[in-house]
This record gives sequence, structure tokens and C-alpha cells, in this order.
Amino acid sequence: MNFIEELRWRGMLHDIMPGTEEALTKEKVAGYIGFDPTADSLHIGSLVQIMILLHFQRAGHKPIALIGGATGMVGDPSGKSKERNLLNKAEIDKNMAGIQVQLEKILDFSTTTENHAELVNNYDWFDGFSFIDFIRDVGKHISINYMLAKDAVKSRMETGLSFTEFSYPLIQGYDFFVLNRDKNCRIQLGGSDQWGNIVTGTELIRRLGGTEAYAATTPLITKADGSKFGKTEGGNVWLDRKRTSPYKFYQYWINASDEDAEKYIKIFTLKPKEEIDELIKKHQEEPHLRLLQKELARDITIRVHSEEDLETAIEASNILFGKSTSASLAKLSEEDFLAVFDGVPQSEVSFSKLDGGELLLSEIAVAETGFLPSNGEFRRALKENSFSLNKDKVSDDIPISKDHLVAGKYLLLQRGKKKYFIAKFA
Repeated sequence: MNFIEELRWRGMLHDIMPGTEEALTKEKVAGYIGFDPTADSLHIGSLVQIMILLHFQRAGHKPIALIGGATGMVGDPSGKSKERNLLNKAEIDKNMAGIQVQLEKILDFSTTTENHAELVNNYDWFDGFSFIDFIRDVGKHISINYMLAKDAVKSRMETGLSFTEFSYPLIQGYDFFVLNRDKNCRIQLGGSDQWGNIVTGTELIRRLGGTEAYAATTPLITKADGSKFGKTEGGNVWLDRKRTSPYKFYQYWINASDEDAEKYIKIFTLKPKEEIDELIKKHQEEPHLRLLQKELARDITIRVHSEEDLETAIEASNILFGKSTSASLAKLSEEDFLAVFDGVPQSEVSFSKLDGGELLLSEIAVAETGFLPSNGEFRRALKENSFSLNKDKVSDDIPISKDHLVAGKYLLLQRGKKKYFIAKFA
């Protein structure tokens, strides 16, 4: 199965320039996708394009990830309703370093690999390229009429489009020309919203006498309920663990609807068609087991993070619904602990009260937090074997020390199966 066939059955092909499939079948070439350095991490919306580059590399071609160090200072109008804030060089360098780490986890950048991935920054060829030289040597080859016909430009004409943004497709087109000239880059890939920018590049290459160039785009991923893919109530789902913990990352995929999971497992995993078809069949027979979601979440969490992070995420997920102990809680970071018990009421207790080693559990549960209304209610809970501290059943009123604290500052109190309370020591 060739690269384009692979994209087609996975639902990852939207537009393709005539002759592209034949050209890629005939020889091994380089191809690129551009990434905006607007943050020091990519989010899962960018994961679609990273997977495209991964399939491209697995098909024997050379993937190039272009960081828009120069274009990040301009701003892409595609799909935007207003002009965004522009970045300076220091911000872009910082963001590029973070993005590089993420790309290196998924693509093979080893120079011992013949078609190893490569990271380039378009600032390298735009730095020192004067405005006069650019409009003389490049700008004259693309007409105003050609630019005005682009959807990304037309959609912004009424609300206003700066000359800076208007020039973006030409600048991106020049990226393609440089990579075509210097690295035998024959195809640009990207999201369907980039089609106008991409074909501007193929047109510029043609007019500047470069080699044949091609284009293919992926559909923009949407969720079955109409909400935006990659977004939660807390915002973007990031690839950087400091922005989105592995637990929250795992939870995003595990909570996918059945319809979305059928689509996502083709896009975000490398599983072959036969295995995916079998998984879908089993899932449809026993949807309550959520086999698709579990396999999807497992595969992506390992690829973006690690197997250890996956195990921690699964253990954290089981804390609320499965059998777990204080040992399970001890493995959680503060962020994951708060994410697991999001919405559970909290009360603050003075950390200094732990210093004497005489603060009893009953005092915390009743006087300090008000979790239980009285000492009598606390004793009744102990007698019924329905009180837990950090998921461990408690049969006696015990003194609490710093050693009991989860993430160094929390106690998880529980009465029965569903009534939780968090004592936060500060």
C-alpha cells in the first residue's frame, strides 16, 4: 500500500493535486509540513500532521518539519477571523526548542536512517532577505488577482486584512520553493485550510523554474457532537506534559464517543486495516467494554508520552471506579490528584497543626473541615466500616502526620462509596 492509499483508507486525504500519487509511487522524495511556533508545545490538532509525516517516512520518503520562525512573525490569515499577536525572535526560538523535542519522540531523526526526518526554520533563509529583494525577485511572479482569488484572503476582505497577512501565502510559497530547490522537496502536506497557501507554492516553483511540485491535504478533524476537536473545558489538549498531564491526555481519548473513536483510531494509530476492522467489530458487539477507546488511548499515550505514563494514567483512572489504595494515590502528581478528584469539595487546614503529631483523624473530619457533622457520626462511620483515608479503610481514630499527605499537602476523606472530601494543608 503506497502513501496516498494509506491516507485514503484512514480518512486522512482531502485534496490532492493531479499526478501526486503517481509521482510518489515512482520515486522516493522529500515532503514537508509547516508548524507555527505560536507556543512552546504543539497540541493534538497538530498531531494529525505529525502522523501524516510519520506515514510519509514509513513509506520510504523523507519528512521535513518546517518551523515558521519567519512566518510566525507575520501570521497566517487562513481560518482566522482577526489578526493574531505576532512573536519576536526570542519567543520563537524558545517555542521551536519545545516543538523539536515533541517531534523527535514520534519521527525518526537519526542521521543513520537514510530517509531521516529533518527540522528546518524558514527564518534561516528570510533573515537578511530584504523587502526590496523579495518583492523584486519573488513578488513579481504572483499577481494581485491570483492572491485575491484565495479563499483565505476573500473571507477576510470585509473584516479587514493587513498587508502583512496578505503577504503570507507568498512567503509560505517561497518556503516551498527553497525546499524544492535545496532539498528535492516535491510535495507539501497540510490541513485543508492550507490548500490555497500550498498551491501558491507549487505555482511559484513553476514560475521560478523549479522541479515538479505537488500537494495533498488532510480534512480538518471534527467531533461527532459538533464541538471542536482537541478542545476541552480547560482549553487545548497539549502534547507537553507540563501543559496537559498524561492523565488528562489519556482521559481525552478514553472519553471519546464511539463514533469519534472509530475515526480517531484510523488517524492517530499505525494499526493496519485488518486489526482496526476487527477492533471495530468487537467494539460494536460489546460497546460497554469501550475497547476502541481503551486501545486508542493506550496507543497515543505511549507514543506521545511513555508506557510508564500510560500505566500511571490507567491507575489514576481506576481510583474513582475501581479498587485502589493509598499506594495508588501516592503515585499521583498534585495535578493528576486534583484532576481525578475535580469538583470534590475542599477545606484548608493549617499545616502547622501536623507538627505536634497529635492531630487526630476525627478532628480533621469534623472540627477542621466539617466533612462529618459530629464525632458521633465519625464513630458510626468507623463502626460501619464505611470511612476511608486516602482510599484505605480506617477502623480507628488515628493521629495524622505529614507521611499521610498525598502530593505533600492533601488528605482524601471518604464516607461510603461516593462521598469524598479533600483536606488541603497549607
